Amino acid sequence: MRPFVAHIPGFAMIGYVGRRTGRAYRTPINVFHRDGDYIVALTYGSGAQWVRNVLALGSAQLEERGRFITLRDPRLFDDPEASLMPLAIRPFLRFMRVSEFLRMSPA
Repeated sequence: MRPFVAHIPGFAMIGYVGRRTGRAYRTPINVFHRDGDYIVALTYGSGAQWVRNVLALGSAQLEERGRFITLRDPRLFDDPEASLMPLAIRPFLRFMRVSEFLRMSPA
């Protein structure tokens, strides 16, 4: 499914550099647009390696529907109600107990 993730609505691939290895990585994510920013539902929490790497670097590359976007200024926030997510997605995220999100701005 990984080759198709970047073309499915609500999903994308995030590219980042490992903070210890310096290697380039790509990880599938759930991403949504809000007020010009990109909001990522952290389904594995803020301790996931990709999140820690993006926070350390301060930027990432997003591949979404065939477009590549540079994102900057990653900001973690807690939202147990998933209020910035689309209405249809909120019950699923609450059921999965996802309350952490990452907000980034396009460069």
